[in-house]
Amino acid sequence: MTLQNKVIAALRKVYDPEMPVNIYDLGLIYDCSVNAAGEVSLRMTLTAPNCPVAGSLPAEVERAVRAVPGVTGFKLELVFDPPWSKARMSEAAKLALGLEDIIPIGRLQRR
Repeated sequence: MTLQNKVIAALRKVYDPEMPVNIYDLGLIYDCSVNAAGEVSLRMTLTAPNCPVAGSLPAEVERAVRAVPGVTGFKLELVFDPPWSKARMSEAAKLALGLEDIIPIGRLQRR
C-alpha cells in the first residue's frame, strides 16, 4: 500500500459529525498529494463556509494524517471554490445517506 493510499485510509476514518459518512467519501477532499519525502498536501472544503465544525475538523484531519507512519510533513489548504455539492460524494456515501436508489429506475422498468 502506498503512502498516499494509507493517508486516504486515514481520511476515511474522519467523519463530519453531522453526517454518518467519512470526509473522503463525502467529497470534502479535493486533492491529496504525497511527495517522495513523505510530505502530504491536502486541499479540502467544508459542506458550507459557516459549517459548525469549521474550527475543529481541519485540526482533526491534520491529526489523522500526521499519525500515518511515513508522513513527514503536512500542509492543509481550506478552500471554498469550487463549492462543495452532493455531486462530489461517492456512490457509497450517497447510498448511506439515502440519496441514491439501490436499484436504478431504468432497471425496474425493464422487468
